[in-house]
Amino acid sequence: MQKNLSQLLSAIMIEEIRGRKDREIASLTADSRQATEGSMFVAVRGVNVDGHDYIPTLPLNVGAVVCERFPEVTHSDITYIRVSNSAVALGFLASEWYDNPSRHLDLVGVTGTNGKTTTATLLYEMARLMGEKAGLLSTVVNYVDTTPVEAHQTTPDPITIHKLLAQMVEAGCSFAAMEVSSHAADQHRIAGLHFRGGVFSNLTRDHLDYHKTFDAYLRAKQSFFDILPASAFALTNIDDKVGRVMVQNTPAKVSTYSLREHANFTGHIVEERLDGTVVKFNGQEVHTRFTGRFNVYNLTAVYGASILMGWDRDDVLVAMSQLVPVAGRFQTLSAPAGYTVIVDYAHTPDAVVNVLQTIREVIGENGHVTTVVGAGGNRDKGKRPIMASEAARLSDYVILTSDNPRFEKPEDILADMVAGLTAADRERTKVIVDRREAIARACADAQPGDVILIAGKGHEDYQEIEGVKHPFDDRKVAIECMGAQNQPVA
Repeated sequence: MQKNLSQLLSAIMIEEIRGRKDREIASLTADSRQATEGSMFVAVRGVNVDGHDYIPTLPLNVGAVVCERFPEVTHSDITYIRVSNSAVALGFLASEWYDNPSRHLDLVGVTGTNGKTTTATLLYEMARLMGEKAGLLSTVVNYVDTTPVEAHQTTPDPITIHKLLAQMVEAGCSFAAMEVSSHAADQHRIAGLHFRGGVFSNLTRDHLDYHKTFDAYLRAKQSFFDILPASAFALTNIDDKVGRVMVQNTPAKVSTYSLREHANFTGHIVEERLDGTVVKFNGQEVHTRFTGRFNVYNLTAVYGASILMGWDRDDVLVAMSQLVPVAGRFQTLSAPAGYTVIVDYAHTPDAVVNVLQTIREVIGENGHVTTVVGAGGNRDKGKRPIMASEAARLSDYVILTSDNPRFEKPEDILADMVAGLTAADRERTKVIVDRREAIARACADAQPGDVILIAGKGHEDYQEIEGVKHPFDDRKVAIECMGAQNQPVA
């Protein structure tokens, strides 16, 4: 595929050009290693690497370079384009390169600390139940219609995003849902996308290793709604303390959802069990296959977004009862010995609290709760003692163990977690570094009626240690430890 340089440049704001515009571009890249004859290289300033440093290493037969500052040495055979922000330019160039695929789709973005994956995935499933071909960009997996595409990060780079959206258009999709991470918003990876709508779930402490302050984290999320067009909808959770703040500057039409207040879309829990919840959506009762107040928030967001999409209300209500939980999100396993294991991706203090409160609400005084939990390495260290403290507060027993230690020593991470425990908490807490051994111990100690929560990794099928991803799936390990194969409760 080739594109005329003039056509590509029509998509961006240019400050200065050096060189000719009447040339054909053979490829678009932000990776200097992939730049070849006729390529357009976009020099993006990243967190750890500045693409401008690699301009001198480019082959002399590249077609064009987009940058925020011209290199000291330029070549007459290369066209140099100076812009104010290369990251923003890359998004719009990628959109133009792939013929603006997001304008041929009803694209809905979902942002927030918790619930992004579940809400985006359920919107994808809802669209399919409404008879539409759909696509999905998520933490767990991407889908082009029904074809899975491996996901490497929550929100991919702009070129990958637009390439996947173009594949969705080619496959006949009319709808797409995507997670919008705070990193992606801050790094302008969503530049050039045309959204039909945006959904906000909630905001709690996370990613402060990157954003440094909670306000900066909030502003990154808020910036997504700031770029929505006036033709889009912005659906926000007004039960969250920043729910209204999130959409205060958006040009989009604002709608609200709530489990507590008067809102455009409401969810009310009628009955709750470990295998499902009866919910009233705007007064209409539906039996769902999800458990937990946090999941009812996700479902209410899906219900609201579906109505805002224009799908028939009665059809949407029927579909709500057909939706199934996302892998590794409050996934329930029943042990032959009579206890229950719940595997959940909860990896923030708030998410751990949500899951444990749900378990407590459902089982009441029946049985004990054991939580197996760790924290990821090379990430926000401040949340480690908080997670341990909250797990201890809401559990009868806690086993602190390794999560994805990455390049940290697991023992150091666990020491940070133990620091959040009181003397009384420590008497009910074991520290078992090996995650498989920790899960096995929890299962061995469990009695009929007990519940074991294995938190932190959810859908992940690996454990990252010293840069290597070793096969490890909490669900499979739990099933092995329970002594017999068993399927998740539907």
